[in-house]
Amino acid sequence: MSFPISCDTLKLKEVKRRGHPICRKAKAFICSECGFESAKWYGKCPGCGEWNTMNEEFKEAVKHTASVLRPGESGRLKAAPILINEINTDDEQRYHTGLKELDRVLGGGIVKGSLVLLGGDPGIGKSTILLQVCQELGKTLKILYVSGEESKRQLKLRATRLGVNSDHLYILTETDVEYIIEAIRSEKPDLVIIDSIQTMSLGDLSSSPGSITQVRECTNAFMRTAKSLDIPILVVGHVNKDGAIAGPKVLEHIVDAVLYFEGDRQMSYRILRAVKNRYGSTNEIGVFEMAENGLREVENPSMMLLSGRPKNVSGTCVACVMEGTRPILAEVQGLATSSGFGNPRRMSTGFDYNRMSLLLAVLEKRAGYFFSNLDAYLNVVGGLRLDEPAADLAVAMALVSSLKDVPVSENALAFGEIGLAGEIRSVNHAQARVNEASRLGFQRCVLPYHNLKSLSDSGRLGLELIGVKSVREAFEALAK
Repeated sequence: MSFPISCDTLKLKEVKRRGHPICRKAKAFICSECGFESAKWYGKCPGCGEWNTMNEEFKEAVKHTASVLRPGESGRLKAAPILINEINTDDEQRYHTGLKELDRVLGGGIVKGSLVLLGGDPGIGKSTILLQVCQELGKTLKILYVSGEESKRQLKLRATRLGVNSDHLYILTETDVEYIIEAIRSEKPDLVIIDSIQTMSLGDLSSSPGSITQVRECTNAFMRTAKSLDIPILVVGHVNKDGAIAGPKVLEHIVDAVLYFEGDRQMSYRILRAVKNRYGSTNEIGVFEMAENGLREVENPSMMLLSGRPKNVSGTCVACVMEGTRPILAEVQGLATSSGFGNPRRMSTGFDYNRMSLLLAVLEKRAGYFFSNLDAYLNVVGGLRLDEPAADLAVAMALVSSLKDVPVSENALAFGEIGLAGEIRSVNHAQARVNEASRLGFQRCVLPYHNLKSLSDSGRLGLELIGVKSVREAFEALAK
């Protein structure tokens, strides 16, 4: 027995047959490397030129039947404007991680409802510091640790090695974002950790995990979950060979804070730097040391970096650089030796190679220190990387000291920028650098002449300040 078909059913079938915007899905092809979007498939992406990277995706088309409120019509907006003075911020709550260096970088702790991205090279300590945070916060908070890279047994072994035995830490090994979000909604944890974003995937997308589309959409999904449930989510992100977060650049714009782990994993020291922070300053860094039982905070990094410094040896000089708002003293070692090659060899560790070549050219042309037939090596002790121009003077002094085989005074340090004319140019935060040198017991500080007038007498404590205008003046002052 057949039932009569209503007119509405016939109309709906006709609408579907004709492909009405209400029922039609828009098809697009998106490049997994650069995000280029096209309505047709290309074997070679027109955006980046890569082959076989165009993946098919389906998008819901805009429904033309959606009503739009016009002036005079009844209805209420979903989000009405509000005066800024009527917004209450007294209920802002931060979770203290138990690591002062991490809290410093975050601006005081983890904010509820925030999405934080933690990036760094493999093996540098991203998962380690997150498990240590779980141990501290797990005393009072319910934490969900989601791993897409390691099994539950592997996480348990790592946690045992780090001494993590919290009764409120839950482990979930899953890569399906929809399932993870459902678990978050049902369990209602106080903190969620995703390790890592490159392993997560959405079933509606045909691209593989780690692709640009997957990383972007998965991050958007976690962002909406964090804001709607008011649950902070920490996301681990791997970096590519250039040191940037693997995935689209828009990923850093979606999240509330971006933290980078810097340092050589073969070295013991790590620097945690905030590249972006909506809830605090980006001028703060955290210094850690990798030990057998995890990452250990270094509250006085200058003292740690200068320990074991050789005495009465040429080719070494102490530099004072600013890492955020914190002055740090680091030892710079230089070595100039006769070359056994047709072209002299240049090698730099912890300092920009091109900047080193520039300084060598200035030393030859402007100061008369010739390195053209010599191999030149440069190393920053402790695995630090000096990117600040204020380290130029210390680098030059270490190289000249090795060239002349004249030791630099062990109680002296230097900072300043070197110009192409051989002049010593002034740098910022000179007072903070001088105070740090005085606190650590240095007796002589060589600095740009133009910085002397901006320094006060407070904090010197017997520190001799010598203002110099050229490289030769600086070396004569340091070699006394």
